[in-house]
Amino acid sequence: MEIKLKEIPIREVVKNYLNNDEEGVVGFDGKLNIRPKYQREFVYNDKQRDEVINTIKNNFPLNVMYWAKNDDDTYEVLDGQQRTISFCEYVAGNFSLNNLAFHNLTDVEQDQILDYKLMIYICTGNDKEKLDWFKIINIAGVQLADQELRNAIYTGEWLTDAKRYFSKNNCPAYNIANDYLNGTPIRQDYLEKALEWINDGKIEDYMSKHQHDQNANELWLYFQSVINWVRLTFVKYRKEMKGVNWGKLYNQFKDVKFDTNKLEEEVSKLMQDNDVTKKSGIYDYILTRDEKSLSIRAFDDNMKREAYERQTGICVKCEQQFDIENMAADHIIAWSKGGKTTSENCQMLCTRCNAVKSNH
Repeated sequence: MEIKLKEIPIREVVKNYLNNDEEGVVGFDGKLNIRPKYQREFVYNDKQRDEVINTIKNNFPLNVMYWAKNDDDTYEVLDGQQRTISFCEYVAGNFSLNNLAFHNLTDVEQDQILDYKLMIYICTGNDKEKLDWFKIINIAGVQLADQELRNAIYTGEWLTDAKRYFSKNNCPAYNIANDYLNGTPIRQDYLEKALEWINDGKIEDYMSKHQHDQNANELWLYFQSVINWVRLTFVKYRKEMKGVNWGKLYNQFKDVKFDTNKLEEEVSKLMQDNDVTKKSGIYDYILTRDEKSLSIRAFDDNMKREAYERQTGICVKCEQQFDIENMAADHIIAWSKGGKTTSENCQMLCTRCNAVKSNH
């Protein structure tokens, strides 16, 4: 790979700047692809964006940027997308700083910004070399998420279509599922979750198989099916539903017919159970009956000591005596049968007897 350092004034970069979903983000008189397919969406907040403009207005050095040169003498941004979009948007008049938009500045102030020279490394090489370089130089910036790195590898029409559904602010996936998923679309959290669900966690396998598909219809239709199933199965929304592994549950139980009223009654009951310390696990538990999903409240040290003294250190199963350190607390009446995590319902078993009981 060949790398050359050039000084390019901002006025050249902002020439014919365009930012829209149809045409992408371009500048440099149409010769610079500011947001290639493997790049993330704009993630700077207002403060970060304003700091870029302040740096330029004060003529302070802005960190170097990296462009890749293509065979047709066009360029694409490898590193510096966030900074580039920040000053392009400001010059285009799309936001103001200290109540002054670019057009409010004097001619001298405008020229100072437009004549500011950017330090840009121009990199020439094949696609693999450019992508490898992209991964390396971005480590020093806002660290790439795993899904963003995957996007850099599996580019193509399929990914472009998938990002339309899952990777933009107020994208279709966000509009139907923001109450059920954690994260944000622009950091690829929604796309990653959909891929994780549809292929049992084997994200790279799915992306590799479908990389050259013309569209991402299969993934989008599947995702809609998951969310619709959740809404129809658990008819009352609660904030604890956000972040549940819904795709895994859908894959396992989508063909089971449930009495939704009974499900809601059980959810409500478990939500009121103080022994259930992980309320979001209720939904998994109701379908799988795995008590580990609930993180049932453990007996505290005082409860254990009280039961140990009451038993004089004797295991109620094998009737042998042990130090308290070699014993474990257990529900006399199992939680699943209505037993509570209280001193009265606590018994001490030796570690061996407790393991035997747990296995059964």
